[in-house]
Amino acid sequence: MNRVVLGELTGLSSASVTNVVADLLTEGLILEAGMEESDGGRPRVLLEANPRFVSIGVDVGETSICIEAFDLQMRVVGKVALDIRPRERTPHEVIAAVTSGVCDLMSSSELADRTVLGVGVGVPGVVEQGPEGVHAPGLGWQNVTLGPALEHEVKVPVLVDNGAKTLGQAEMWFGAGRGGSHAIVALLGLGVGAAIFTNGMLYRGAASSAGEWGHTCIVVRGRTCRCGARGCLEAYVGAEPLLAQWRERNPRIKLPRHYDEEEWIAKLVAAADSDPAASELLRDTAMYLGVAAANLVNLFNPERIIIGGWLGLRLGPLLLDDIRAVVAEQAFSYPATRAAVELGTLGNDAAALGASTLVVSRLIESGGELARMSA
Repeated sequence: MNRVVLGELTGLSSASVTNVVADLLTEGLILEAGMEESDGGRPRVLLEANPRFVSIGVDVGETSICIEAFDLQMRVVGKVALDIRPRERTPHEVIAAVTSGVCDLMSSSELADRTVLGVGVGVPGVVEQGPEGVHAPGLGWQNVTLGPALEHEVKVPVLVDNGAKTLGQAEMWFGAGRGGSHAIVALLGLGVGAAIFTNGMLYRGAASSAGEWGHTCIVVRGRTCRCGARGCLEAYVGAEPLLAQWRERNPRIKLPRHYDEEEWIAKLVAAADSDPAASELLRDTAMYLGVAAANLVNLFNPERIIIGGWLGLRLGPLLLDDIRAVVAEQAFSYPATRAAVELGTLGNDAAALGASTLVVSRLIESGGELARMSA
């Protein structure tokens, strides 16, 4: 866009825009990208983010790790997928694998002429802000200082946050939440979490653990959750509990000792037309998700509830109408009519994209000064 539009969007004077743009051009963070067609006045110079600078996003899931590099126009410029299941490895082994993957990507031909501004990491669990100690029961981690350990190895700034929060930031910046101020982005996978946005800002809570939606109780004295409590949402709609319930309802289902969760969820979905147990289970899943979403409507009065994560995107097309119906039935009618329940639009790589935006956020907070990125 041009300087005039930048002034209109930011509310800055033309002189301020000119000065800031000059500084960013000097830093090399933006480039002049040709002239805009004129409608009779003086042609205006178009500006764009410099794609030479990249941020790396790392999505550490319980069963996989995805590492992607994005330029400042948020286009993927490199990717590494690690064949490792973090919940079956020690923190040291996971850190070593991520370090190796990031270093391989940084030294790849795709990034040869680019400058890496930093690495953002999304993990399943509570991430303390500051020293970035990670408490991830699903991985068996307690106060693992992931950020400092990685930063020591890769030699660029490393920022760490909860994976549901990074996915939420991606959807708010680029996806289904774009333009919204009050939204909740839910992540459904092996675990269940959420990112809560109020006035466009992420709500963290006193210990940065806000959004543990999967561990809110929906059935008193219900199924035992892996967190140790009973009746948690995750104990009913997480990937493994779903498959366990299918097996309980249909004795013909034989789960191998070691199995691919995504492959078996696909089998569950495919069986819904012919297997009454699968069909009933998916109806119950929609009910549980609808009740839990209605609780979010009553508590937070969001404009949008966005369902993402690999499991959410797999089940969403089947269950979305039923979830919406339960929300309309269970939530207060006035806020329910103003809360759209939608699917995420960024696909399975949203968490890695969101992790990379941690670096971009730091750059913005620094005022675009590269020298302060490592401070």
